[in-house]
Amino acid sequence: MGYLRKNIEKVKGYEPGFQPKETDVVKLNTNENPYPPSPEVLKVLTEISPERLRKYPDPIGDEFRQAAAEINSVRFEDIMCCNGGDDLLTIAFRAFCDKNRPVAYPVPTYSLYRVLAKLQNCRAIEVPFDTEFNLPAKLASTKAAMTIICNPNAPSGSFISIDELTSLADELSGVLLIDEAYVDFAEANCTQMIKEFDNVIILRSLSKGYGLAGIRFGYAIAQSNLIKGLMKVKDSYNVDAIALAVATAAIKDQKYFSETTEKVKKARGFLTEQLRDLGFEVPQSHANFVLARSKNSQAGEIFDKLKELRIYVRYFEMPGLDDKLRITVGTDEQNNKLIVALKEILSQETASPARDGNQQ
Repeated sequence: MGYLRKNIEKVKGYEPGFQPKETDVVKLNTNENPYPPSPEVLKVLTEISPERLRKYPDPIGDEFRQAAAEINSVRFEDIMCCNGGDDLLTIAFRAFCDKNRPVAYPVPTYSLYRVLAKLQNCRAIEVPFDTEFNLPAKLASTKAAMTIICNPNAPSGSFISIDELTSLADELSGVLLIDEAYVDFAEANCTQMIKEFDNVIILRSLSKGYGLAGIRFGYAIAQSNLIKGLMKVKDSYNVDAIALAVATAAIKDQKYFSETTEKVKKARGFLTEQLRDLGFEVPQSHANFVLARSKNSQAGEIFDKLKELRIYVRYFEMPGLDDKLRITVGTDEQNNKLIVALKEILSQETASPARDGNQQ
């Protein structure tokens, strides 16, 4: 006898990127920042007292909210702390969606949206991107309770302009959640839209630009009335004391943050050029990864051969993505190892038909 709800029984859970146990690998599959967090973070960690751990954390994270509000030029009341960006997504689905209140989003995009829709038992209206990953016009007329735009989008790295998203927010009758988990590597963001629209929520993550994927911390930016509603849904202590202290130290060190993200963006340009020189189609990315399509080789086979060399990238075996590899931007050393390996793999594939012909 099954005890779970029927939709839970049926759903296939979200599958995170592979986390190798070995340390001597080139790990470019889960979009982590290749650089460590701010030295201020390590300093705070050494100062965590047993007394701080004995007590419950601040349930709404006032110190972080104040710091984030100042950096984003919004009000303190417009910020909500979350246990990673995924926590905010879960909260939003619980707050806005049910079997009579659907969600809409363009595809392909972050696959967790589909999983959360099924868990919440709400209909997911998936509107296909075109080949250029432009904002689908149909999204404005779905009448969904919540529309999600991942911007920059995962896994394409494409970016939708603020003007386009402003027009969309104006047309929607429901909530527009703009998932800006990767916006630290873009040239613009949508934060100021919340001053004009009471139906816009911005998702931010400290996993990418701030190098804190290991602590799970994110936050929401929205007008205070929406924040108050979301706080009714969140867990009572959804962010722990260590995460709050570390995240606050990280976001205050904007100098280190800017230096790190600029290094990633510079490496992204180099990696893109190198991949294109090898014959890959690589559209411009605004995130800390690139999406590369091999015109002459099977992406799945390249993925397998890289894995044999202990180089991990991401391969999605699904329509629209099964001919592509998503590659996280690493350090210069990691990127160089990847390029050397790809040159060897592609040269072997080019040479193999000739060898076969000689044997016949």
